[in-house]
Amino acid sequence: VSKQVLGQVLRELQPLCTAEQQFIQKFFQLSHSAADLQVLEVNRRPCRWPQGPWSSPFNHYFVLFLRLEEATMQLLSEIFSCLEAELRGLLDVCNKVHPFSCLQVLVTLDDFILEEWGSSSALHSSFLSTILDNLLLLAKSNFKRCIGTLCREMEEAKMPSKTKGGILPSLSRFEQFVSFSQELCRTARSRRELDKAHLRLARSVLRSIDSLSSANLKVSTDMVMMENFHHIHCFLCQKEIPCLEGMKREVKQRYSEHMEKYITQNLGQPLEKLHHFFEGVKARVAQGVKEEEVSFQLAYSKQELRKVIEKYPGKEVKRALETLYRTIHKYLCPEENLLPVVWQAMQQEFIHQYQKLEHLIQGCYAGSGIAMDFTLEDLQSYFSSITLGN
Repeated sequence: VSKQVLGQVLRELQPLCTAEQQFIQKFFQLSHSAADLQVLEVNRRPCRWPQGPWSSPFNHYFVLFLRLEEATMQLLSEIFSCLEAELRGLLDVCNKVHPFSCLQVLVTLDDFILEEWGSSSALHSSFLSTILDNLLLLAKSNFKRCIGTLCREMEEAKMPSKTKGGILPSLSRFEQFVSFSQELCRTARSRRELDKAHLRLARSVLRSIDSLSSANLKVSTDMVMMENFHHIHCFLCQKEIPCLEGMKREVKQRYSEHMEKYITQNLGQPLEKLHHFFEGVKARVAQGVKEEEVSFQLAYSKQELRKVIEKYPGKEVKRALETLYRTIHKYLCPEENLLPVVWQAMQQEFIHQYQKLEHLIQGCYAGSGIAMDFTLEDLQSYFSSITLGN
């Protein structure tokens, strides 16, 4: 609404001010043509112009042109003495209609100036254009102040103390502004101020997510940061804003990093005692013991390996995975739909760890017939049944 009102006011003012300026120039003989300037030069009292590179007749006419221009503007300023103040008041009213109305005002003014005076130097020197240039500066200042306030709000916003995680309120504010600006500036020819605002807000969004690392959350910090980086990445992919391509790549990388940390934190070493056992095996090999001779070490004998393997029957492993799945499901934000992604990544990591242990058993205990209670196929079926059953 504010955009329509302001646009209508400007469209009605333009012919009025232009007609008045043309009348004044004609009635008071304040023409800008070269012929009129020559007449005025002849009729004026002779004066001695300074000698030098600036003493050409053109510069004499230029001085007279400035005097005529000044006289025209002075008369128009007296006729429209309250015009700029009234327009400034209108801008103030428009800015209060919507939290982001200052952008509407800026775009409306910028587009109007470009459409009306962009291709005409004569019109650009008109009385109304001077006022609108002043209003445009004011609109830019109001917009920058609005963005500054929004950035502070986003950076200072804290995750509610009772929450278990989820998406930060600052991301919602950023998305609201971007969506509003994209709809508004779809046909705007000048996006420089908006691009600056997008980049400034993007930096504030990243700082607000980074602040989670020092927040006293009841859940995994890496989980919440993963969710927030994922959320903003999905939003940026939908909007396809050129100036935020760099941010899109950064948040994707950081989302992946925190997901990896979250998986490591929750999955840990599901076959921990086996891992610990083979850490000792690898240490002996590093000291010079041959792989085929490791089993002759008392602490790493075949009998000791069997004892460790017996602690991980297939049923217990499956039960542990079910518990892990329920824990992840409980705390992940359902709106982000990250459960399948995280669970798949955990499956891949678990299988990777399993294969490393299998390789060590085959290398150091070849021909012993020792194997874990479950196979790779069993492990894959555990994950599949858990996924399908939930």
